[in-house]
Amino acid sequence: MARLLYRLGSTAYRRWPYFVAGWLLLAVLIGAVAAAFSKPMQDEFTIPGIPSEEAADLQSELFPQSGDAFDDATVKVVVAAPEGQQLSDPAVQQEIDALIGEINQLPQMADDPAANPGLADPVERAAAQEQQLVQGAQQSGGDVAQAEANAAAVSPLSEDGRVGLMEFEWDVDTVTDVETSTIEAMEELIAEQDSDELVVEANGQGMTAMTAPGGTAELIGLGLALVVLLVTFGSLVAGGMPILNAIFGVGLGMGGITAMTAFMNIGTSTPMLATMIGLAVGIDYTLFILARYRSELQHTDDRRHAAGIAVGTAGSAVVFAGLTVLIALSALAVVQIPFLTAMGLAAAATVFIAVMVALTLLPALLGLTKSKAFGLSFRRYRPKRDEQGLIVNNGVRWARTLGRAPAVAVVLVVIGLGALAIPMKDMYLAFPTDSTAPSDTTQRQASDLVSEAFGPGREAPMLTVVDARDVAEDDRQAAFGEVVAWAAGQEGVANAQLAGTNAPLDDQGQPTGPATGALVMITPENGPESEATLDLLNELRDTQEGVEESTGTNVGVTGLTAITTDVSDRLNGALPIYLSVVIGLAFILLMLVFRSILVPLTATLGFLLSVLATLGATVAVFQEGAFGIFEGQPIVSFMPIFLIGVVFGLAMDYQVFLVTRMREAHVHGLSTKEAVVDGFRNSARVVTAAAAIMTAVFAGFILEDDAIIKSMGFALAVSIIFDAFIVRMVLIPALLDLMGEKAWWLPKWLDRLLPNVDVEGEALERDSIPGKVIDRESEPAHA
Repeated sequence: MARLLYRLGSTAYRRWPYFVAGWLLLAVLIGAVAAAFSKPMQDEFTIPGIPSEEAADLQSELFPQSGDAFDDATVKVVVAAPEGQQLSDPAVQQEIDALIGEINQLPQMADDPAANPGLADPVERAAAQEQQLVQGAQQSGGDVAQAEANAAAVSPLSEDGRVGLMEFEWDVDTVTDVETSTIEAMEELIAEQDSDELVVEANGQGMTAMTAPGGTAELIGLGLALVVLLVTFGSLVAGGMPILNAIFGVGLGMGGITAMTAFMNIGTSTPMLATMIGLAVGIDYTLFILARYRSELQHTDDRRHAAGIAVGTAGSAVVFAGLTVLIALSALAVVQIPFLTAMGLAAAATVFIAVMVALTLLPALLGLTKSKAFGLSFRRYRPKRDEQGLIVNNGVRWARTLGRAPAVAVVLVVIGLGALAIPMKDMYLAFPTDSTAPSDTTQRQASDLVSEAFGPGREAPMLTVVDARDVAEDDRQAAFGEVVAWAAGQEGVANAQLAGTNAPLDDQGQPTGPATGALVMITPENGPESEATLDLLNELRDTQEGVEESTGTNVGVTGLTAITTDVSDRLNGALPIYLSVVIGLAFILLMLVFRSILVPLTATLGFLLSVLATLGATVAVFQEGAFGIFEGQPIVSFMPIFLIGVVFGLAMDYQVFLVTRMREAHVHGLSTKEAVVDGFRNSARVVTAAAAIMTAVFAGFILEDDAIIKSMGFALAVSIIFDAFIVRMVLIPALLDLMGEKAWWLPKWLDRLLPNVDVEGEALERDSIPGKVIDRESEPAHA
C-alpha cells in the first residue's frame, strides 16, 4: 500500500493541474445535479417492528383520518388566571378571546378558524364535553358517575377553574414544515401577555422547530481550529490548508446528500452528523499528512519525493484511520432505525471524501504552492536537537517522563477514568419531553402548569387501538367495554375511557352502522419521564394477550410516550450488537495495521475506558445536575450509541496516527521504549493539535439552545479530552513501555495469513530513517 500511495502522492504533486481541475469538475457536476434534480428533505420517523409502530399502523388502517404522533404539528396553549380568580371571570374571558384572535393571525395558521375547533374558550369546551358524555351515558343507560369522571379526566378546564387548555395545529403537512419564525412569533405573543391578567404558556410537537443545529457552533469551531493550526505550523498558508480541504470535502458531501434526494427520501437531520464528522476528520487527515510532509523536508530537498513519502506513510495511516470511522458509522445500520442508518451512511460517505481529498487534493495543492506551502510565516520552525540531530521537543520529554514510571501512569489513568465512570450506573435513558425542558422555557412552564392543575399523567397519554373485525357485531360494544375495564384496572392508571369508534355517523353524529375498531384513551398517574409510566406500559403489553383472548380483539398500545419508549428499547437492545460489530471489525483492521494482537487490544480497551468515563461524566453533569451548570434531566436515548460511533472512529484515528510512527521506528531497528519516544517526537504535536481542534469544534455545540445538542457537544468534547490526552497520550505509551518487545507479538501462523499492508512504508527507499537529518538552519519550505 505504501508504494501505491507514494505514487499517488508524487503524481498528484507533479500533475497538480489535473487533480485540482478534476476535483473542481466533480464539485461542479455534483452541484449541478443537486440544483437541477434535488427535492426537499422529508422526515419519516418510522421504526419497523416496534410494537407502538405496529399499533399506529393498525390505527391508520381502522381510522384513516387519524394523525401521526410524530407528524402532527400540535400546539397546546395553557392559560391560567391569577390567584383567586377563574377563567370564567369576565375580565379573564376578554383576555382569552383576544389571545385566540391573535393566534389565528400568526404565520402558518389555517385561514379558516373552524379548522382548529380546540382553539376555543376552555370554560365553554369543558361544559360542552361534560354535557355530551353525561347525556350519552343517560341515553344508553350507562354509569353517569363514571361519565362525569371521564369528562373530568379529559376536561380542558382544571377542577378549580383557574387553568385551561386550548389546542391547535399549524397549517403544515408535517411538524418538520414548521418554520422557526413561526415559533418565534408564537413565543413573542406569549411574552407580550400581562401576567397580572392572564398567564400564557405553550408546548407540544408544534413548538419545536426542526432545524439542523450547529451553524454558530461550526463557525466558532473553525475559528478555534484555525488558531490551533496557525500555532502548529507558524504559517498562514499551511494553517489554512486543512481548513480549506475540510470545507471542500464537507461541501462535496453536502452536495452529494442533496443530490441523492432526487432518488430517495432523506431526512432533515441527515446532514448534521455528516457535517460534524466531515469537518473533524477532514482537518485531522490533512493535518497529519501535511505535518509529515514538513517532517520529510528535513530529510530531502525533493519536494515531490517528500509529498510521495508523506502520502505513502501518513496517507496509509489516514486510509486505515478512515476505515475505522467508516466501520463505526456504517454499522449504525444494525440498530435498524432508518433515520440513524441514513445519518451514518451519509456521514460515512463524507468521511470517504475526506480521505480522498487528503490523499490527492492536498499533494496537488502542495504542488501548486511548492516552496510557498509554508509561506506567510510568522514563526520559524527551529526545533531543538540532540547530539545525534534528533528533535527534542515536549513530546520527547513527555514520553521519557512516562517511561520512568509507566506502571504508576497506568494505575492512575485506570483509577481516574474508572472513578469518573461510576455515575453511569444510574444512567436513565429516555427521549426528551416538555416536562424535562429547561425551566425558563415556555414548554417547561406549560408542562409544569398542566402537571400541577391536571396531574402529571396528563402529559403522558397512551392510546390503545382495538381491532374488533373478527368479533361478532353484537359483541363488539361489550368487547370495547372489557378493554376499557382492563386498561382502567392496571396499577398506575388515573383514567381509561373509550375515546371513539370508527362507526359511520349521520349528520347528527349518531352511528348508522357497526364499528370495527375503537380507541381507548389511557391517562397515567405519572408523567412521561417517570419510570412508573414505563412500568405501566410494560404491564399493558404483558397482559394484553389475556384481554385479546377473552374479547377476540387485537389490541395495541401507541402514542408518543409508547413510541419513544419503544425506540429507547430498540436502541438499548442494539447497543451490544453494535459494539461487537464495530470493535470486532476494527480490531481486525488494527491487527493488519500494527501486525500485533496486544496493540489493538490495548487500543480497544482504552477506548472502552474513555467512553465509560465520558458517559459517567455526562450523567453527573446533565442527569444529576452536578456543579449546577445544567438542570437535571434524562440522557437522550440515542446518546450512547451515537457517542460510541463518533468517538470510536476519532479515537482510532489518534491511535493510528501516534502508534504507526512508533511501529515505523521499531521496524527500522529501534527498541520499543525508543520507538515510543520517537513516535511522540514525530506525532505528539500533531495529535495534540488535532485533538485540541476537535475539542474546540465539539465544545462549540454546548452554546446551542437545544438541551440535546448541549449534552452531545459536552459528551463529544469530554470524550476527546479523555481519549486523546489521557488514553492515547498516557495509557497507551505506558502500556507499550511495560510490554516491551511483547507488544508486537503475533503468532507465526497468523503472521503468514495476514497480508502485509506496509503502513510504515518499510518498502519505500528513502532517507528519512530515524536519526538521519539534513543539517539546515531553518525549515526548507521557506527556501
